[in-house]
Amino acid sequence: MDNYTVYLVDDDAGVLKALSRLLRAKGYEVKPYLRPQEFLEQHDATVLGCAVLDLVMPGLDGLELQQALNAGGSRRPIIFITGKGDVPASVRAMKAGAIDFLTKPVKDSDLFEAIRRAENREAEDRQRLSELESIQAKIKTLTPREREVLTQVVGGLRNKQIARDLGRTEKTVKVHRKRVMTKLGVRTLADLVRMVEKVPI
Repeated sequence: MDNYTVYLVDDDAGVLKALSRLLRAKGYEVKPYLRPQEFLEQHDATVLGCAVLDLVMPGLDGLELQQALNAGGSRRPIIFITGKGDVPASVRAMKAGAIDFLTKPVKDSDLFEAIRRAENREAEDRQRLSELESIQAKIKTLTPREREVLTQVVGGLRNKQIARDLGRTEKTVKVHRKRVMTKLGVRTLADLVRMVEKVPI
C-alpha cells in the first residue's frame, strides 16, 4: 500500500470527497478529479496505482476514459463505480480489462478488495515486464549467427539439420548452441523454449 496512488474521477463532488477521505484514512495516496479531461491531461502512467472511475460523466464517460488510457498504452488497473450501471456496460468494461464494476453506494469492503486486486495485478504486470526486458537484453547479446541457431533450435531442428541449413559443420552448430544457452542463462532445451516463447525473436 505504501506509495500506492488511487486516481478518483467522479463528477459528483460529494462522492469524490467521501471516497478521498475514506481512502486516505486507509493509507492510500489519493488524486481526485471532477473532470475526466483534467485527469487525462495530468495522468502519469509511470506512477504506481489504480483508477476508480465513475461510469456516467459529462464529456468523457468512464468507458471512453478507459479506452483513452488503453489507446495511450497505459496498463493502469481500472475500477468502475456507478449508480446507473447495466449489464452491457459492465461486460464492455471487464472485457477491456477492468478490475471490477461496483454499484453506488459502494461498500467500503468491496472497494478495498477491488483496490487490493488492482495492486496485485499491477505488481504481476510489472514483474512480467521486468522479466521480458531482461530476456530481450540477453537476446541482444547474441551474434547474428547465434540468433539464427537459436531460432532453429527453438523451431525444433536438430544440430545436423541446422548445420545443413546454415552450411556449417555440426560441431560449429554445437559451439553456437552452447554459447546461446550460456548467454541466455539456461541449462536445458525446455528452459530455452519457455524463455523464447515469451518474446519475439
